[in-house]
Amino acid sequence: MSGHSKWATTKHKKAVVDAKRGKLFAKMIKNIEVAARMGGGDVSGNPTLYDAIQKAKKSSVPNKNIDSAVKRGAGLEAGGADYQTIMYEGYGPNGVAVLIECLTDNRNRAASDVRVAMTRNGGAMADPGSVSYLFNRKGVVIVPKGELSEDDVLGAVLDAGAEEVNDLGESFEVISEATDMVAVRTALQDAGIDYDSADANFVPTMQVELDEDGARKIFKLIDALEDSDDVQNVFANFDVSDEVMEQVDA
Repeated sequence: MSGHSKWATTKHKKAVVDAKRGKLFAKMIKNIEVAARMGGGDVSGNPTLYDAIQKAKKSSVPNKNIDSAVKRGAGLEAGGADYQTIMYEGYGPNGVAVLIECLTDNRNRAASDVRVAMTRNGGAMADPGSVSYLFNRKGVVIVPKGELSEDDVLGAVLDAGAEEVNDLGESFEVISEATDMVAVRTALQDAGIDYDSADANFVPTMQVELDEDGARKIFKLIDALEDSDDVQNVFANFDVSDEVMEQVDA
């Protein structure tokens, strides 16, 4: 889920201890399997696989599950499914633009899941291209703050193609072109800076400011979408202030 960054951070923390942990694990395993199928099972030559594995390890996915997924994806072990990436577009409550990224071995099931979640939660499907133009594909690396200052992070990533460093409270978000993400992540590692995740995400070019009621509605829609096993990521162009976020959390 990626909308307002603070919400993304909150969600990231909650996800690890969530009741949906099994679901989260399953999605990460699927990512690893697909990355291994696309670029081979050797992490040194497959940065997408490397990042997928790192993310799974940070979320405490057992090593044996990770190894199995790599082997299935690389064709060294039976049982791998033929996953396809499909993007759906739509609008949520308050006119929030929503991009839904699915990774599925059954297009009809994925389409049905997404449609049902949207219509039951105040959303509506949209034609391809009618929403996606509001987003740019960007590299997003999340760095836990610890003792680091913004200048520490900026100094490490500036020459690697980073465009901006945002303070999310307990972590920093480093934005770059999607093609520069591996260079940014490598620059952080070379500087001895740990990172939580490195993903190519859809970042909105403009955002819709939401009040408490609007925030509750969009979170409910996103939860319903993410409940589908076929949905890997949901991107939305909303912004929620810290005050509204506190009201929602309360």
